[in-house]
Amino acid sequence: MIHEVDEGLRLLLVEAGLQESGVEIVFDAPTRDWSARRNAPTISVFLYDIREEVARRRTGTTEVYDGEGAVVGRRHPPRWFGLTYLVTAWTNRPQDEHRLLSEVLRCLIRTDVLPARLHTGSLAELGLTVGIDAAGPGTDGPSAADVWSALGGELKPSIVLRVSAPLAGEQTSVGPPVTEGLVVRASAAVDAAEPGPGRRLRYTGVGDPGAEGFAAERDRLPPAVRRRRKGGTR
Repeated sequence: MIHEVDEGLRLLLVEAGLQESGVEIVFDAPTRDWSARRNAPTISVFLYDIREEVARRRTGTTEVYDGEGAVVGRRHPPRWFGLTYLVTAWTNRPQDEHRLLSEVLRCLIRTDVLPARLHTGSLAELGLTVGIDAAGPGTDGPSAADVWSALGGELKPSIVLRVSAPLAGEQTSVGPPVTEGLVVRASAAVDAAEPGPGRRLRYTGVGDPGAEGFAAERDRLPPAVRRRRKGGTR
């Protein structure tokens, strides 16, 4: 999920025309050594904090169906995480950095959510909203000054970007649906006569499987329609 959020943010900045103007968009940590090697206008989108949004955690499972409507698995609900990025601009002049950072800020505050067309992978499959909060009020977690201190660099203007994204829950498989009922055969216990043709319980229109029982090769029927039980449906 994290790399899919990275890609969505990159595409968002590309749509704003930053890359067309010769600006590089990277996700590197802006350390002192990295900044010394930089030789082109660059936007750094550095992820430095990941925290679960515990208030949004849910329990239970949902059923997963195949193309024929049969249950093939159960999936746990997604877990939500807050990803915090430090967005900085790098050029040879502070004035150019401020102009570039202003363009980035304008791009990020246009919408509160990452557009669905920019979702890839599991984000696209879930179809859930990915929230964006640029330069909002601070929350729990390392401050920008602490991050700069840990990176060993000098403090410079930056945008703190917070993204709220879902991580798909685990899916567990289930056994195939029951398509055949029990077969009952009866015979007289006195003379030990051969049992007569079997009678299949609960299912109609399905014949006796023969002496080999269910081990014999045969055509599989589609899942039976759920039958009413005591005035309701199962």
